[in-house]
Amino acid sequence: MCDMYSDKISRVLYIYSMLMRGQILKKKELVQDIGVSARSIQRDLENIRDFLDKKYVKEGYGSQLIYNYHEKGYCLEEYTQLRLSYDEVLAISKILLESRAFTKREMMYILDKLIEDYIPWESRAAINDMLNNERFHYIELCNCNAFLDKLTPLSQAIRENRIIRIKYDKLEESATVERRLEPLAILFSEYYFYLVGFIENMNKTETFENSEDLFPTIYRIDQIQHIEVLEEHFRIPYANRFEEGEYRKHFQYLYDGKPQKVRFKYTGTSVESVLDYLPTARILNEENGVYLMEAEVFGKGIDMWVRSQGDNITEFQVI
Repeated sequence: MCDMYSDKISRVLYIYSMLMRGQILKKKELVQDIGVSARSIQRDLENIRDFLDKKYVKEGYGSQLIYNYHEKGYCLEEYTQLRLSYDEVLAISKILLESRAFTKREMMYILDKLIEDYIPWESRAAINDMLNNERFHYIELCNCNAFLDKLTPLSQAIRENRIIRIKYDKLEESATVERRLEPLAILFSEYYFYLVGFIENMNKTETFENSEDLFPTIYRIDQIQHIEVLEEHFRIPYANRFEEGEYRKHFQYLYDGKPQKVRFKYTGTSVESVLDYLPTARILNEENGVYLMEAEVFGKGIDMWVRSQGDNITEFQVI
């Protein structure tokens, strides 16, 4: 077989014909089968990818060459209209790097997958030029652990309304605690992913000012050491269902605490930034550039935000 496919054209056609038959091709096996270097096989695959991409642009339909991470090999997949563009991949990559949400190993792996799956070979140098400096200087957060493998079991428990048992590191107390939770949602805020849920059998009357308010507790997912999805189910009436979008409006920095209404005066140069940061805020009055504002918030995060504003916030009070 080595002699039959020693020239590039025959080799590329041979690889393409196997892909068209629905085979999943592994680079190492192709190297052994055809008898050329791994670098040559990679160039052949990129030639095929480039051909398919250009064919799709011209005709509006066709297949794309992808790397199947589950099967650990290359295969063809039908194009969809939802394929990410160069601009979209660049924007997503920049947001990911700014988030600092992952360990460095996780972050580099995700960026590599985005680029390999969506960016044609001839455009990869350009997008890498736009990202390389930030990738090189990327610094992961202190006390941040790998956590991507926890998202699947947590998502499963949330979808199926199943109780979970977790072991959780409480950084402020340097202690590990065990909890049985009714998981409700996964949220991201200020560097971290959080699990939102009720502690099982929690006394809401003692915990909350209004026992009808469904404001649960919050756990950083990277600090969860162990997750066990139990067979037990919990039920929340539809009228009291948890709504992540509404919940997020009331939170700053995702700190635990009780719901409260606050009022303050703002004297800064951009009241729009306050309205953006506090989605529940409203302007009660404005006089000579001083805005009297009111907002509904939840937890202690509002205190951190107020301190960050310095002299721009005055007469802050809980009402």
